[in-house]
Amino acid sequence: MCPKHALSRYKEKHRAHNNACLTTLWFSKQAGDVQQFLPNLHKACSEHKNAYKSLPTHKPLLASASVRHRLLSFSVQCFPPSLHKACSEHIKAYKCFAENLQTVHRKRAFSVAEQCSSSAFISDAKSMPVVDEMLIDTFSRKHNYLRISLTERCNLRCQYCMPEEGIELTPSENIMTQDEILRIATLFVESGVTKIRLTGGEPLVRKDVVDICERLGALPGLKHLGMTTNGLTLPRKIGDLHRVGVNLLNISLDTLKADKFTFITRRLGFERVKESIDLALNKYKFNPVKINCVVMKGFNDDEIWDFVEMTKEQDMEIRFIEYMPFGGNRWSDKKFISYQEIIDKIKRLHPEFKRIPEEEIASETSKLWKVPGYKGRIGFITSMSQHFCSSCNRLRLTADGNLKVCLFGQEEVNLKDYMRKGATDEELRRWIDMAVKKKKSSLGGKTDMYELAKGTNRPMILIGG
Repeated sequence: MCPKHALSRYKEKHRAHNNACLTTLWFSKQAGDVQQFLPNLHKACSEHKNAYKSLPTHKPLLASASVRHRLLSFSVQCFPPSLHKACSEHIKAYKCFAENLQTVHRKRAFSVAEQCSSSAFISDAKSMPVVDEMLIDTFSRKHNYLRISLTERCNLRCQYCMPEEGIELTPSENIMTQDEILRIATLFVESGVTKIRLTGGEPLVRKDVVDICERLGALPGLKHLGMTTNGLTLPRKIGDLHRVGVNLLNISLDTLKADKFTFITRRLGFERVKESIDLALNKYKFNPVKINCVVMKGFNDDEIWDFVEMTKEQDMEIRFIEYMPFGGNRWSDKKFISYQEIIDKIKRLHPEFKRIPEEEIASETSKLWKVPGYKGRIGFITSMSQHFCSSCNRLRLTADGNLKVCLFGQEEVNLKDYMRKGATDEELRRWIDMAVKKKKSSLGGKTDMYELAKGTNRPMILIGG
């Protein structure tokens, strides 16, 4: 959408919202609560030229009078979008604005504005968008979480992830460079992404992984930088990762028995993974450390109780993941064990096992449970039996530069190729917007796990775990 049409659309949909925001600021000044808000706002806007030129450069307290004047003349239609962006990068300013919505003075502001417009703008003001339109799909899902696969290579050969015959790797020159990763990540963070997780393959086999983490961790507005790893080489790099800002850590471990580990991964390394978990928990204090366990009937479902017991003395989260069909992993419902079956099994040993209320947790992906008195908790990724597509907030970027808007979808847009052809940031944004708007309502357009199993999709290792 061209800027002219975007502005026209904004003016039609959000005039009342603009009025509410600006009038509210004026009344806040009268009450004196703008004393803390405006200096932070002033500082925020100074970093955004379009927003800053709509504010006076003199004393902050005079800004409210200027804003009031602009309200009456309706001459600042471009101001609120830049304000949103500026405030989202300055938590103190935005927090002050949000917390004061219910004050007496803001109620007065809304009542005055209502005389010249509809009261419908009140709900708009309370739900100020923090995610760019580019990242909102046709089902109003806001995507603020990006998973980036750094490599297709891995030092394990897990049966549910990689076909037995192996895979044909993308030539190294067609894998995203460090600068390309940073450019795309910056676009997403500027548009509202607050969480990035690095995956693979195995992300730690990439030689410049620490440099990538350091650069990503420095992006303004990024709150969480995570990594999912098999833990095999983590002991050598965990200190550097912790130092440069990685603050979320998931370690894959599907069994607590060394012989089973060798069977499922087709490699050795069980003791090194255990060492990684110990370092993450006890030396570097990642909180919480999450252990990803793909549960398969007849393989590790007899170890469910043992995994639960790991949470008794350690503040960790065990994540039981339902077995999902992907290219070449020979998925079968005979190996599938559902969320409810696992719950029932745990309750046979722990009848008091209970779910943590959703209002107490931030995650909309994992269903969290806990054994009362245990330090840790149990999460369930129920992608097959009770999918959570309606609240999906994540997008994926594959190692070869493809934007994949759904884990199970086949549609991809190669952002790396467009960059190498000279695409501008605005052109990349248009491609991202088009991809996001094509996202299906659930399961990539499929109905259930059986239809997924019949379809074609990349092997998990080529998507990014």
